[in-house]
Amino acid sequence: MRTQVGIIGAGPAGLMLSHLLHLEGIDSVVLEIRERSYVESRVRAGVLEHDTAALLREVGVGARLDREGLVHTGVELRFGGSSRRIDLAALTSGRSITVYGQQEVVKDLIAARLDAGGQILFDVGDVALDGLDSDAPVVRFTHEGTIRELRCAVVAGCDGFHGVSRGSVPAAQRRTVEHVYPFSWLGILAEATPSATELIYAHHRRGFALHSMRSPEVTRLYLQVPPDTGLADWPTTRIWDELHTRLATDDGFALKEGPILEQGVTPMRSFVTEPMRYGRLFLAGDAAHIVPPTGAKGLNLAMADVRFLASALIDWFRQGRESGLDEYSARCLRRVWRVQHFSAWMTGLLHRPADADEFADRLQLAHLEYVATSTAAATTLAENYVGLPLDWSDRVDTSAKPAVPFA
Repeated sequence: MRTQVGIIGAGPAGLMLSHLLHLEGIDSVVLEIRERSYVESRVRAGVLEHDTAALLREVGVGARLDREGLVHTGVELRFGGSSRRIDLAALTSGRSITVYGQQEVVKDLIAARLDAGGQILFDVGDVALDGLDSDAPVVRFTHEGTIRELRCAVVAGCDGFHGVSRGSVPAAQRRTVEHVYPFSWLGILAEATPSATELIYAHHRRGFALHSMRSPEVTRLYLQVPPDTGLADWPTTRIWDELHTRLATDDGFALKEGPILEQGVTPMRSFVTEPMRYGRLFLAGDAAHIVPPTGAKGLNLAMADVRFLASALIDWFRQGRESGLDEYSARCLRRVWRVQHFSAWMTGLLHRPADADEFADRLQLAHLEYVATSTAAATTLAENYVGLPLDWSDRVDTSAKPAVPFA
């Protein structure tokens, strides 16, 4: 097989990259180790930044998003028994977020690619990358019992944290930075009408809680739990009791319950690989970076990566200009570290450390009060939460110091 761009991974990043390239007449083949039914049903992120939603509309896959997505112009901070609304739209000149599940984005992109005759091979195995430091990289894999070989000009590694792409970069050519947080999230998907019209981020002495939603009939809820938590530790009654406690307000907030459709425990980590390029391999999305989910940034950061990569590849294939490819990693990483900071800040603002004392609790409450009452502080939260404009990375002055702070 031959193509211009070999894409590893049929998640939002890989599919969007393939679609963006197709719109400019550039061929690609997408390889995915999972079955189509799996990637279209796995529940992941559900909050789209303003520009992510706009991108889906711009490239012709926003029809169902506009019908079913829930546009939110604010979020709620809940602490000390009361709620404070952060007006996202008012603080960011009308920008907003849209609640629309990642699996729905994947469904829409798969349909668009297949309708256009795009090649997506699901359920592939034994993926291996070769010749990445040459001008003719090769991807070897098995599909339907046959060993196959994909020859291409460029490989895009969009296969997530556990994929083969990042590990295909020689250890001496990459550096990773990681922070593991001392807690996890217990998340449930419940068949229950959402109890609020916007997302609720709750600080409580017993730990953080989040009330979100996936549709007018399905609620998504999270609890901060110890890092070694197992699902057996949390029977249904305990989950609901703890959610009622942590989301309670002095004016009698009523949390609606329903059958639990899905539940799981998610470890919390921040992770970055630098650089995001090795030869003809370009990493994007979770293959290069992980953020804690508090700021709802994972999918959105992946979409920004592939927009930068698609633009650079279009210039290269059409005009022979390599400057975009040469700048890709540094351009992405400026945004990655801004998002890492915001996600860590949100996590620290709302989660209770296991060793927290009364002093730490009072500092958190004072910080939350400041964010809720200061226009400057609220704007910082709002502009990061709805997503910095795509050209933000190009406005950053990096002339005073190198983009990567190590030799």
